[in-house]
Amino acid sequence: MQRRSFVQRAGLAGVLATGAAPAVVHAQSNLRWRLASSFPKSLDTIFGTAELFAKKVGEMSGGRFQISVHAAGELVPAFGVVDAVQNATVDIAHTAPYYFYGKDPTFCLGCAVPFGLNSRQMSAWMYDGNGLKLMREFYAKYNIVNFPGGNTGAQMGGWFRKEIKSIADIKGLKFRCNPFAGRVLEPFGVVPQSLPGGDIYPALEKGTIDAAEWVGPYDDLKLGFNKVAPNYYYPGWWEGGPQLDFFINNKAWEALTPDYKSMIEAAAAQSHIEMQARYDARNPPALKQLVGSGTKLKPFPADVMTAAFKSAEQIYADLSAKNPSWKKVWEDYAKFRAEQNVWFRFTEATFDRFMQSQKL
Repeated sequence: MQRRSFVQRAGLAGVLATGAAPAVVHAQSNLRWRLASSFPKSLDTIFGTAELFAKKVGEMSGGRFQISVHAAGELVPAFGVVDAVQNATVDIAHTAPYYFYGKDPTFCLGCAVPFGLNSRQMSAWMYDGNGLKLMREFYAKYNIVNFPGGNTGAQMGGWFRKEIKSIADIKGLKFRCNPFAGRVLEPFGVVPQSLPGGDIYPALEKGTIDAAEWVGPYDDLKLGFNKVAPNYYYPGWWEGGPQLDFFINNKAWEALTPDYKSMIEAAAAQSHIEMQARYDARNPPALKQLVGSGTKLKPFPADVMTAAFKSAEQIYADLSAKNPSWKKVWEDYAKFRAEQNVWFRFTEATFDRFMQSQKL
């Protein structure tokens, strides 16, 4: 028995040493995926998050799993990525789910809704609450498996050609904003405009639109909005913590080996963390630069905030009455939001208010 065991061990060692066991050592086959982003290459924060994700998958797989990243318009339009993943035109996309409000408002709960969760609360709901489970059940209707893929943190309210002193001043305003914010503002006379990031500047410059929101100082400075609209409002109450997602075709996902699935999960998690880290680090100096160059920084008037909040809550009630998919996810989301706000009121908010009042 001892001699046979020794021979068996020696034989296996010899095989491994000569590299003659590819089925054992290299069980995974080479694989190439195409990723369609909803964002332009000029945005190293958002587009760069997809590049980071692809890089990490390539590194973890020893180069056997390669993902090519394509900017909006290269393979499919910015707002065409859900159809592309659903139909297996591409294997994976990186996008903001609320772009697809027109398909079903439930998409927005996987990203951001007006007066919703902040970025930390959103991650908590996704990873330790029921968020990921509920959204995956919903996305399954579109042949999609999703992974959180970044967050910008609370956004700015956008760039306006004219000053907004009250709710009356937004009547007739052609405002590029996310679809859900547009619906909330429509009762007050706003005319919502849906434009991908790369199309916003020329529309604002030509006067095709009167105002536009994107993300925050770092990206907005890169896109040059301060050159064509002087008034910069805050906060972006429609996206207090917008989460981006990696949308993967369900058949492409199921075809992966367990090791490749783990690599996707790990790379997405790292990308999710690093995207917000980039924004948190880069927004403060960018805001200082914008203000130094003449940007007028202003809060939304209280009556705008109050009216928008009431409008949003009414829309949520209406959707719950007629959209079963929305109702199922919203009830869990809203309960989580209420609990989180009680907790943050005593801790994060109090600490933040004190620190921001200090001269550091």
